[in-house]
Amino acid sequence: MADDPVTTRGNGLSATVHVDDRLDAELNADAGAVVAVIGPNGAGKTTLLRALAGLVPMTGSIEVDGWSWTRPVRLVRDRNVGLVFQDQLLFPHLDAVDNVAFGLRARGTSRAESDATARDWLARFGIADLADRRPAQLSGGQAQRVAIARALAPAPSLLLLDEPFAGLDVGVATALRIELARHLASYDGVTLLVTHDALDALTLADAVLVVDEGRVAQYGSPQDVAARPRTAHVARLVGLNVIREDDRFRSFRPSAVTVSLGRPEGSARNQWHGTVLSAVTHGDAVRLLVAAGPQLIADVTPAATVELGLVPGREVWVSVKETAIQTYA
Repeated sequence: MADDPVTTRGNGLSATVHVDDRLDAELNADAGAVVAVIGPNGAGKTTLLRALAGLVPMTGSIEVDGWSWTRPVRLVRDRNVGLVFQDQLLFPHLDAVDNVAFGLRARGTSRAESDATARDWLARFGIADLADRRPAQLSGGQAQRVAIARALAPAPSLLLLDEPFAGLDVGVATALRIELARHLASYDGVTLLVTHDALDALTLADAVLVVDEGRVAQYGSPQDVAARPRTAHVARLVGLNVIREDDRFRSFRPSAVTVSLGRPEGSARNQWHGTVLSAVTHGDAVRLLVAAGPQLIADVTPAATVELGLVPGREVWVSVKETAIQTYA
């Protein structure tokens, strides 16, 4: 039985994904969109990607470019999807060009055409001279370039990137991020990028999907999610504090937080008593993470850190003026 095209959706991705009690998510993205998927460890980000790829059982529906992948269910090999995982998962017995050509050959493309396309993609990523090397002979950055080229070579409708820059040196990750951005700018499929880096969400993505405890907590533009975060994880990721009060969210910057050893004088209600969990250098300041009911971040001077003895385990009071707080629904 052939799939019936879903003509009312248009091109792009429309999915409702249920995986046991681990994930319950809905997502719509236009063709050409890059969606950053962020959230804490164990939130369900990788599960979402694996479900879309057909690697884990799920219920719900997936429609890509107007075609259903779930009515009837398409196997992984029949889904026009490209996959990149943080540990590359390149075929160890194949050289770089054969790794990149693998997906094309699996779809019936001739060896000559597959090899030509693979070599072109290696050249696009600046590693044409590594075509004959096997994965064990490649650095981490080189191997990840091969993995991304392998995913893009068959022109997939859906590109799934699971933390592609994890484990790479900062300089290598930065260069690869720039290269990937250039290729995604001309890619007309939908890209889902799982990341723990706010830089990826703010520079590579058109939209941000926030997953928390297996649910979609927020979905919007990078600017809106950064300005109005709805989870503590996202707030910390973009350098903000966020507190939920009934049907409102209240956010403020770490630089607006005052830290003291004694309870602040006055009647300001924006004050909390807690314990310093960590203190790390953050630019010219020291960034504290304080467990005070909500976990809050505060930026203090190195001098104040020494004077007040702000080390993990230290009990402190933190406060913030009402005028420094942004409130939104």
